[in-house]
Amino acid sequence: MADIRPNRLSLDEYALNFADSHPPLTPAQALVESDRCFFCYDAPCVQACPTGIDIPSFIRKIGKGDPKGAAKDILTQNIMGAVCARVCPTEVLCEGSCVRTAQEERPVRIGALQRYATDWLFDAGVQLFKAGPASGKHIAVVGGGPAGLACAHRLATLGHKVTVFDARPKLGGLNEYGVAAYKVTGGIAQHEVDYLLAVGNIEVQTGKVLGRDIALAQLRRDHDAVFLGIGLAGVNGLGIEDGGVAGVHDAIKYIETLRQAKDLSALPVGRRIVVIGGGMTAIDIACQTKRLGAEDVTIVYRRGAEQMGASNKEQDWAQVNGVRIRHWSKPLRLVTANAVLTGIEFEYTKADASGRLAGTGEKFTLDADMVFKAIGQALVPDPLVAGGKQVLDMRDGRIEARDDGQTSLPGVWAGGDCVAGGPDLTVAAVEDGKRAAASIDNWLRAVKKK
Repeated sequence: MADIRPNRLSLDEYALNFADSHPPLTPAQALVESDRCFFCYDAPCVQACPTGIDIPSFIRKIGKGDPKGAAKDILTQNIMGAVCARVCPTEVLCEGSCVRTAQEERPVRIGALQRYATDWLFDAGVQLFKAGPASGKHIAVVGGGPAGLACAHRLATLGHKVTVFDARPKLGGLNEYGVAAYKVTGGIAQHEVDYLLAVGNIEVQTGKVLGRDIALAQLRRDHDAVFLGIGLAGVNGLGIEDGGVAGVHDAIKYIETLRQAKDLSALPVGRRIVVIGGGMTAIDIACQTKRLGAEDVTIVYRRGAEQMGASNKEQDWAQVNGVRIRHWSKPLRLVTANAVLTGIEFEYTKADASGRLAGTGEKFTLDADMVFKAIGQALVPDPLVAGGKQVLDMRDGRIEARDDGQTSLPGVWAGGDCVAGGPDLTVAAVEDGKRAAASIDNWLRAVKKK
C-alpha cells in the first residue's frame, strides 16, 4: 500500500532542511574572494553572462568597499540579479569561464559575490532607478515572471507606462513558484519584485488569465505595444497511460505548493519517490521530497549523465542529498494495486550511431508510492488561437520571435520560456525582456515621429 502522509519529520528538521542551502558571504569573505579576481581584459566571464554584467567591474568595487556601486553594475544589466545569484547555473556560465579554472583552481565565486552586493543594496533600502520622463505610451506586459518584469522595468525607466497582467496572485513567475525552497529563502523573490516595481510607472493586475480575463486582440487595441512573457503552463506527459492513478504528480505544481506552504509539516509526501526527468526541476523535486522525509528517492533519466539538463554540480548536489540517479531508462507502465500506485516499470535504453534512442528489451521495476513528472513544460497555445488558426507564428510548439523579441504580429513582442530557441534560464529570460524593451522603445519613438 502507498505510504503518503504529512508530518514525517520534527519541526526542527523541517527548518534545518529548508534553510538557505548556500549561506551568504560575510563582508570579510567577500573581500577575500574579490581579491582572487584577475580583472581580465575582455573577461570570458562577461562573455558567458547572458545579460552581459561587467563582472570584473562589480567585483573590483566590492574589493574597494563599494557594494552600492557593485550592485548598480549588476542591476543595470540584470534587474533580477539577486535571485539570479542564487539560481543561475554559474558553474556552466560565468564561473565555468573563469580563467582560474585553466590553472586547475576553483573559479572566483561570482554568484556569491553578486548575491553579496545585491543583498547589501536591498538591506540598505537604496533605490538606484527612477521612471523616465513620461512618453505618453502605454504597454501591456502579459506575464509577471523574469522576462515580463525585466521588460516592464526597463520600459518604465524609459518613460513608458506599463501594466503587468499575471494569472497568479503574486508576481515573480518561477522565481516565486518554481525554484527549490532552500535556494530562494527569506522572501527574497518578492523583495526583488517590490524593488523592481518601486521604480514607478508600473501598474499590476493579478489573477488575469490570457484567453479568459484578457484577450490579445483587446490588449493590442488598448495599448501601444504588447509583450508576452507567458512562460510554459503545460507539462509534458510521461508517454505512458497515467490517467486516474493516484500518486502521479506534476513536479512543478508540487514545488509551487511547497513554495507557498506556510507549514511544511502539513505537506504529504511518499516513502518511496520516483522522479522522471533530467533537468533542474527533476533535481529540485527529488531533493525537496527527500528533505520532506521521503526515505528512498530515485531520479530516472532516459539518456546518460552528460545529456542531462541539470549541471554536474546539481547532479552532485542531488546525490549529496541522498538521491539516486539512474540513467538510460524510460518508463513503460505504472504498476498499481486496486488503482493505487505501487511502482513503475522501466525499460533500459541505448542510443544508436545517429543518437536515436531505442529500448533494449530489458526491464526493471522500482517500487513507488509517488511518481513525479519532470520531463519539461510546454506552451499552452489556446489564448493565441483565433478562428482555429494560430495568431502568431510558432516553431517547435513555442512562439517564433526575432532576436529583439518581435513576433509575426505587429506591435507584439515575446520573450522568456514561451519563445522558441534558447535556454530556459531565469537570466536568459531577463535578457529577453531587456532586449524587447529596447526594441519596443525604438519602435514607439519611430512611430511617434511619423
